[in-house]
Formats: sequence, structure tokens, C-alpha cells
Amino acid sequence: MSSHNKCQYMNDQIVKNNLDYTLFSWAKQGGLNPINAHRAKGSYVYDRDGKKYLDFSSQLMNVNIGHGDQRITEAVAKQMQEVSYVYPGMATEVRGKLGKKLAEITPGNLSKTFFTLGGAEAVENAIKLARIYSKRHKIIGHYRSYHGATYGAMSAGGDPRKFAMDAQSVNNFVHVENPYFYRCPWNSATMEECGERAAAHLERVVQFENPDAVAAILFEGESGSSGCIKYPPMYLKKVRDICDRYGILLIIDETMSGFGRTGKMFGVDHHEVTPDIMCMAKGLTSGYLPLGAMTVTDTIAQKFNDHPMLLGLTYSAHAVSCAAAVANIKILEEEGLVAKAAKMGSYIEAEVEKLKEKHPSLGDFRNTGLLGCIELVKNRETREPTTPWNAKPDQMEATLKMAAKIRELGMFTFVRWNWIFIAPPLNVSKDEVDEGLGIVSEAMAIADQYCN
Repeated sequence: MSSHNKCQYMNDQIVKNNLDYTLFSWAKQGGLNPINAHRAKGSYVYDRDGKKYLDFSSQLMNVNIGHGDQRITEAVAKQMQEVSYVYPGMATEVRGKLGKKLAEITPGNLSKTFFTLGGAEAVENAIKLARIYSKRHKIIGHYRSYHGATYGAMSAGGDPRKFAMDAQSVNNFVHVENPYFYRCPWNSATMEECGERAAAHLERVVQFENPDAVAAILFEGESGSSGCIKYPPMYLKKVRDICDRYGILLIIDETMSGFGRTGKMFGVDHHEVTPDIMCMAKGLTSGYLPLGAMTVTDTIAQKFNDHPMLLGLTYSAHAVSCAAAVANIKILEEEGLVAKAAKMGSYIEAEVEKLKEKHPSLGDFRNTGLLGCIELVKNRETREPTTPWNAKPDQMEATLKMAAKIRELGMFTFVRWNWIFIAPPLNVSKDEVDEGLGIVSEAMAIADQYCN
């Protein structure tokens, strides 16, 4: 066997082992053709045949500092030479260092952190803590939201991926409409009016559900996989006011929108709001190691000085993951990546605006920093989506064609129903953005064929 054939055999065997012995998320398992990832650097992932893919969604909107930064590797290796794991009842230097840093960079009086292994676990523990602290039981969230795939987090969100277990979902979760101006449920004339009506709707639901039973309102810091629905400027402040009026805790899930993704350190920083509990993950380590965090205000923390906090995880405050997070935040700050995200986001917005002249399918573009998505339509006047929300398999023709074209042209990003996501690493270059938008434009040309 020639060296080329041997190499190809080995590559094929890697994919075969993956398909034969592992299960892939959110997909039927037959007919899969995964990218055979070999290495990654900066904004690119390379497969084992040498083809490179521009990572235009930072994988799962989490590789904020880009791929392959060896400063994380060095920090992790150094920590493992000292201590890799001790049970969460022990103190480590890196745990305290990370907790202190999060207290410094999170808004307001958020001061103490409980560490998890991801965003869903952070949300699960935020829900538990809110119920323990308030002695209430109901949680209100948005219909168009996603908070993770564990049972409680999936029930808290409104993403239709939960429908498979919806009849057996966790009790006492209530949902409200988003202030989705492009498809405003109240047919508002302005984004501000949509926000006012959404806040009034939320307060009515609170009243219908009995305010004394509502433990928390749980919203994303900035909408992500549900279509990057932008909050009207006053909306989160009105939500904060509603929480204060009825003694309800405000939980903000910054899993996707945190650590510079939106052009500020956290999504809520755009709205000058301090939640009672903040959930974090993804950009906390830029995906280099699993880690989540639930940070609470000093008011909440003080209650547990005299009462047991009945939350726990085997891998809470894992020293190696904490080391990755400390190094990651240092990189974000030293390289000014938060400001870079804001600047590049403005450039992308201007360039996408130009694409509207070329593509009749481009209905809307919602973006904050480097968290954005293009919404595609068959008709700009009627706003009929190219692919319906939660489309059935036989309605996915255009979406599947666009996704295939993007992969063929050497790019990785999410095409979900009638949305194409744009969320590259925060240190993405202008040339890489231009490359990505060129590929997006070719995908939109497919959507144009469905316009009427």
C-alpha cells in the first residue's frame, strides 16, 4: 500500500470509528459525513486531507480567542504539574484567582461564583439556587431561547429541540414572547414600541402566574441560536424593574454572549443592568476546556453564610479548567479583543448592508459585536421565511443546499432554517471577514432562487 493510500485508509478509519462507536448531537445517525478535524489555528480548522475551513461561528460561538493559542496549553500544563484535581471542598490558588477576576469584570455587585462544567449546568444550578433562595418555584423565560440540553435547562428554554421530551419536561416553567421586532407579535411600528409591549406582556404573565410564586425571570444576555434577536434599548431595564417590583430574581444567561462576544464583556453591559445571578461558559475558556460559572450578588451570597448551599458537582472548580479560564481572560484583556469585536462587528454590519442590494432574500441582519445572523425570506414585503421555523425535513431543501455550499467553499458556520450565523473569533482579520462574507453571499444566491 502506497503512503498516500495508507494515509487515506487511516483517515477513513478515523471517521468510521466515530460513526460506528459514537453518537452525534442533534442529528439522525445514518448518512452523516462529519469533517475529519485534524488541527486548528486562528480562524481556521483543517481536516486530515489538508482542506481548511474558515470558522465563521467560532464553532459553537465559544472559541472567542481563536484556535490553537499555546498560552492556554502552557497554563494548563503548568497547573497539571501542580495539581489536576482535588474535591470541591478544597481551596486552590487558581480557583480563588478566577473567582476574584470574575467578581472584578462582572457588573454591579455580582461577587461570588459557583463553578460548573458548562452553560447548561450553570443554568441548572441557577434555577435551583433561585428556588432555594426565594422559596418560590416558577421560572419565566422566553419562547425563542436556548439555555442548554440538560432536563431543566431544556425546559427553561423554548427551543423546539425540546419537543421530543416536552410532554415530560420539568414543571413550573412559563414562557413569554420575545421583543422580536422583525416579526413583532404585537405588530409594533418601532423597535422601542415592540420592547414596551413585550415588557407589558411579561408583567401581565407575572400577574397571571401569581407574582408570589415566581422565583426568577431567566433571559439570555443576548439572543443567540434562536436568531440573534436584539433587545430594544430599554427592554432589560424594564425587566429589571418588574423583578424588583415583585421580588423576583433576574437570572441572565451569558453562556453565548459573554466574554467579549457582543463587543462588551457581557451582553447585559449594553443595557446597564445587573442581574441577581449570571450564568457563564463557552467564552470563559474559549472552549479549550469545559467550564461553566454561576455568579451571584453579595446579597444572595450572604444568605448562605448561615445556611447550607445545597448545590454540588464532582468537578466543580476543576483546577485545570480554572487555569484555562484565567489564561483566556488575560488574553482577552491584553489583546483588546472586546474592543476588536465591536469594531469588526461594525464593519460586518456595513458590508452586509451592501449585500441587501445584491440579494433579494436578505430580509434582516441582527448583530451585536460578533454575534449576528442573517434572516432569509422569500419576499421582503410579506417576510415569508425561506425555510419555516422548526421546519420539517421536506421543507429544508433551501437550508440544506446553502449548508452544503458553505462547506464546499471551505467554511464552517451554522445554517438553521432561514438563518445564517456570523460569529467568528474575536481576533478575526478583515481579510477573513471578507472571505467569509463572500461565501455567505454565494449561499444567499441559493436563497434568492426561492424568492417570489
